[in-house]
Amino acid sequence: MSRLNQEERAGERWLACELHTHTQHSDGRHTLPELARSAAALELDCIALTDHNTTSGLLGKEAVEQETGIQIMNGLEWTTFYGHMLVLGFAAGEYADWRDLGPQDLVQGLREVKALGALAGLAHPYRVGSPMCTGCYWEYEISDWRDINFIEVWSGTFPSVSSSNQRAYALWTDVLNQGFRMTATCGRDWHASGAEQELIAVTYTSGTNPAQAIAEGAVSISMGPLLKMEAIAGDGRVYQLGQAVAGAEPNTEVEIAVQLDFERRKAKWTLPEQLLEIKLVGNPGVIGTIQLPAGEHQATAKVAVKDFTWLRAELYGVFNGCRTMIAFTNPIYFSNAD
Repeated sequence: MSRLNQEERAGERWLACELHTHTQHSDGRHTLPELARSAAALELDCIALTDHNTTSGLLGKEAVEQETGIQIMNGLEWTTFYGHMLVLGFAAGEYADWRDLGPQDLVQGLREVKALGALAGLAHPYRVGSPMCTGCYWEYEISDWRDINFIEVWSGTFPSVSSSNQRAYALWTDVLNQGFRMTATCGRDWHASGAEQELIAVTYTSGTNPAQAIAEGAVSISMGPLLKMEAIAGDGRVYQLGQAVAGAEPNTEVEIAVQLDFERRKAKWTLPEQLLEIKLVGNPGVIGTIQLPAGEHQATAKVAVKDFTWLRAELYGVFNGCRTMIAFTNPIYFSNAD
């Protein structure tokens, strides 16, 4: 029996997170209590408050958490003429300001973020920029991708069909192919309550600490069922999202186990009964395909470790009236494949 089943019985925890939100303290139209109540109505567990260049909206967050049961992560959206960056997980009262930094000075701002013990990630890097959205299009030069913790690859509602998100997804893939370990997230860029019926994607983080899960790559993204994946090596060791399979020599095989959890937030999305497809994707492209007939929730596949150094799962099917990618995982890595 795979560890996926064992952990499900043991109460494995995945938090449903919204990592990109705004209140009246920047350009949002709701207060923090209104935002948190709306998050609870959407069956979310955690939100990150990421107002533009300010953390003042976090004042009184403990009372809001107690009232709503929603975990609130400290964050902000550094908003400049050259790009927007989400900063997550710093301690209360701390702040780092990069508004005076030029397009070649990103490393200085990232140094300040790391000094706070926070995470830094690109927000909606290919959204249309000025004059429609000042700085929304990413223009900063990144000299070392190891300085970046995550990329918001899906932004907005029904994100899979957006061409700007497809470009961001391709950027993430390219960074992985360059040999960097990079976490992908999604963010609604939530500005107003009262539109809870819009189709959203959720960042699911493993464990009880979302910031730690993002740092480790223990993250899965979905508009519908939660997609999980693990790798079982020949010696029986089990590897989770974000981990590296040790000693993954060429021509050896690992077993990939995938599972769909249809219970998470099931009242907030609709998936017609159908044959679903899960693609196993790595740096060479599609490594394998798993078919899941209607009613099936899990499957396994053997894959030969050849020339790939990372592998993720992507779920495809008819969703919201069109065939699209519904969910995807962050990668499992193969540290010694060559």
